[in-house]
This record gives sequence, C-alpha cells and structure tokens, in this order.
Amino acid sequence: MTASKAKALMQITELDVSIGERKLISELNLTIRGGESWGLLGKNGAGKTTLLHTLARLRPWQGGGIDLQGKPINQLDRREVALRIGLLFQEGLSLVTSTVLESAMLGRYPHQHSWLWDDQADVGIVKAALAEFKLLDLAERRIDTLSGGELQRLALARLVAQSPVLFLLDEPSNHLDIAHQLTGLLALRSRVMQDQATMLMTTHDINLASRICDHVLLLKEDGAYEAGAAAQVLTENNLSSAYDCEIRRIDSDAGVFFTPVTSNPTSDSMP
Repeated sequence: MTASKAKALMQITELDVSIGERKLISELNLTIRGGESWGLLGKNGAGKTTLLHTLARLRPWQGGGIDLQGKPINQLDRREVALRIGLLFQEGLSLVTSTVLESAMLGRYPHQHSWLWDDQADVGIVKAALAEFKLLDLAERRIDTLSGGELQRLALARLVAQSPVLFLLDEPSNHLDIAHQLTGLLALRSRVMQDQATMLMTTHDINLASRICDHVLLLKEDGAYEAGAAAQVLTENNLSSAYDCEIRRIDSDAGVFFTPVTSNPTSDSMP
C-alpha cells in the first residue's frame, strides 16, 4: 500500500497554537498518513518544538482538533497515547545509572504489565532495535560512559523498541556525525514505511529534510505555513520567505541541495 492510499493516521483540523499572545500556528489543516515521513522546518522561534509537543499532547492548543487513528487525541488515556506516539526530546536521554539495554527496555514500558516485566519477547524486540542502530555490542555499557552520538542513537533505538504508530522527533540528528545522520534516519524511515507508521521530525538542516522526508511542513511568520510533498514545498521562494534570507537551489549529480546566499559586504561595512 502506498502512503498516498494509506488511511489517515493523524488528522489535524483548523489547529491554532499560541504562546501567550503570540500565535505560532494558525488554522493548520493537515492529513498525515501511514508510511509518510514529514520534515518540520522553520527558523528559530517559528514553533517547531511547540507544535511537536502539542501533537504529543504535552501542551494544550487554542483551537481546532487533533485526531489520532480516528479518535480525538484528548480523549485517549495516557497509556493509549504512549502506545501510539513516541517522542524524541531535543534534550536527549537523562544520564541515570543504567546500562544501554536497561535504558532501551524503557521503550517497552507502555506494552508491559507489572507482572511481566522483562518479558523475553520484549527483550528480543529491544535487542533488535539496538542492533539496528549498531549498539548491541554496547548493551551492558553504562549510559553515562557513552558519547553524545551514542546516546542519541540509543534514544532512537528506544523509540523504535516502543513501536509507536507516530514518531515525533525533535532534532534527531543532534550529536550524530554525518554517516550516522544518514544511516540512522534512513533506517528509521525504512522501519516507518515497513510498519505503515509515520515520522515527523524537526530539523534546521533543509538538505537533510530533503534527503529523508517525502513531505514537509514549513512554518512561516504569524502562523502561516506551507505543507505538502517535499518537492512542492522546498522551493527557493518558500524557503527564502520562511527564513528571511535568500536561499538558492543547486541541482547536481549527487542530488538537490539548498544553500543561503551571502551578499558581498559593501564598502561602507569594510573596516
């Protein structure tokens, strides 16, 4: 089943999101389907993280509605939300005293009952997720001995072990080197497509979004936005307007890239 024919996983209708008197999102209408990967773009302060937390039901919204698999999200209990939505925080994992395996096992918590802690089926799911992010050999390592990149891969592995239908990722490429940015996020996208789940990730890297995501939600000033297929949204005009600087598209044998254009300094600005 292609993403375009998949059922709506999340339906966002006339959504308004504000912080104080400042409106960040105005009348957002969006249909997110299984198998899709969305990039959430916009300059600092545009409301990317705020919207992500709103969709995870961590903060209230000011108008409109959010349905998840046909049910209003504010009518789901906490366990139902945890079973369906996985959220990767921008801040990463807390450095508690635990091993890599123990930390990753927390992803299975919504699926477990108190009398079946550390069920072997869950352990198998977690180990498979660790292997996917090349962490299985570090399973017994304490997480406070890991590098920043290893911690971020662990956070992604724990999210995969959680097996949600909606992956909400806040800056998932943080601390990852170039190779792991691509391999890690491409692996996650492959899982999303395989399971007919959905991922929505915030990023400041337009080129990463272009490579990973088939759809883009681009936040602009005063609650305005552009949304749709990545090729339709990622245009020079849209990006230049959203980021308040001229952005050019470069077509090459390696693919499509976007870069800001820096004006030459005037003689008045020279020392």
